[in-house]
This record gives sequence, C-alpha cells and structure tokens, in this order.
Amino acid sequence: MKLWARIVLTGLIFLSFVAFTFYYISNYNVPVLHPKGLIAAKERDLLITASLLMLIVIIPVFFFTMIFAWVYRDENKKAKYTPDWGHSNTAEFFWWGVPLLIITALAIITWKSTHDLNPFKPLTSTKKPLSIQVVALEWKWLFIYPEQNIATVNFVQFPKDVPINFEITADAPMNSFWIPQLGGQIYAMPAMRTKLHLIAHEEGDYRGSSANISGKGFAGMVFTARVSSEETFEDWVSKVKNSSESLDAESYSRLVMPSEYNPPAFYAPVSSQLFDKILEKYMVPEGEYAR
Repeated sequence: MKLWARIVLTGLIFLSFVAFTFYYISNYNVPVLHPKGLIAAKERDLLITASLLMLIVIIPVFFFTMIFAWVYRDENKKAKYTPDWGHSNTAEFFWWGVPLLIITALAIITWKSTHDLNPFKPLTSTKKPLSIQVVALEWKWLFIYPEQNIATVNFVQFPKDVPINFEITADAPMNSFWIPQLGGQIYAMPAMRTKLHLIAHEEGDYRGSSANISGKGFAGMVFTARVSSEETFEDWVSKVKNSSESLDAESYSRLVMPSEYNPPAFYAPVSSQLFDKILEKYMVPEGEYAR
C-alpha cells in the first residue's frame, strides 16, 4: 500500500473513532455526562474543560504526524534535507510555550474547582438540609436517617432541590460511596467520618454503587437513590416508620455479617446514636466497647 493511501486510511480510522465516540455519548447514558444535580453538573463541566484543553496538544500532534510522514516520505525528492539542523526558536516556543499555558490554565481551574467542589463544604439553599448517615458494610449500604429515626439497606430516598448532608463511615474494609449522576465518589473508612454534600434537581431513580473493589461481593454492592417531591418523601418516611423490623444492637449484629446481592430493607425505629457507636467501635481500646 502506498504511503498516501496509508495516511488517508489512518485519517479515516481516526475520524471514524471520533464519530463513534460522539455517537455513543449522544445515544447512550454515560452517567457522569448526564448530571442531575448541581455538584455533578460542575464536575461534568470540569471534565469537559480539561479534556478540551488537552486536545489542544493532542490534535496538532496527530495532524503534524501525518503531514511530516507525507512531506518527508522516501518518494518525495523535493523535501529539504537538513541533517545538521538542531534548533528553532519558533518550534521551541510552540512545544514548550503552549503546554506551559495549558498546564497553567489547568492549575488555575483545578485550584478553583478544588475549593468549589470540596465535599465537606455545605451547599447554600433556602431549604433545610436533610442529614443521612451512610455505613459501608460487606457488601451492602446502610442508610440511617437520624431525624426521621428510620434506616434502609441498599435504598436511599430524598427530595429534590433539598441539600443532602451525607456522613459516611464503614463497618467493613474501606469502600467508596458514589452516585455518578449526583456527584463524585468519597471514601468510607472505619473509624473515620467523611462528608459529602449533594443536591438533586430532577426526580428519578439513580444508580449508586461502590467505587472501590472490596472483595467477593463488590459487584453486587449497588443501591438505588430515589429523588422525589417533598410530599412523596414524607409519605415514604411514614410508610417506613410502620416497618415491622427495628434496627437495634441485636438486629445490627446480624446485618453487619457479610452477605451479597441484598435486596432493599427498611427499619424503624433505629437504635439511638447507632452511627456514632459504629465509629467508636474502632476508636476505644479493645474490650472497652463491650462495657
């Protein structure tokens, strides 16, 4: 195959890849690219901005690779041969200056977004935030609503346009809590209380999952995050309060045992300060917790 044919074929393959990528993104649900909340939308914009800035380098590299291969091909006897050439101020400016400008821009954007998207930073809203405590277990998620005195497993519900203050820990190996369409992941670790502030602007069911491989049952460690109206949320809370199962020390000791692909479960009432007691298990000296 002649060189020009190879260049054309390479270009067509590249363009086909770009076209397929845009087609896939447009027609299939890539959660991080279809945000349903304030934080996820900002993270999506940051991802796109960073990608476009990096394409400023990547696209010219591919373009000039094909140009140089064509101009300096063996058959082109008109190409200027300069074996002693070793320096060009213009070339140096572009291959050092442009990346420097891009890195500077990325640094500024990263610094600003790091503060804006700090997961510990409460969200500003006229509505009262809802507190939900999250415990990563093997291999399931426990959600405790301290103000409503209810708890759920592998299912969490909250109203739209209401700030959600998640407090996150683990009573199992380290894990990572993630609802891609609402915000980024944050780690869940024993003896540590991490925080995540999210808000959803559209009603619907969103997939939540573990973003950290944590053993045999990792694949089934998923949950549904349901966003509803405030009225629907209050009705749901009332129904959960009528649950026949309570979450006390005895039932929690059974729940904490490793299990896989757990269906949603609901508990009411919940043992007082259960979340804090889970944290204290790993903080006090051995034997003290039993007292």
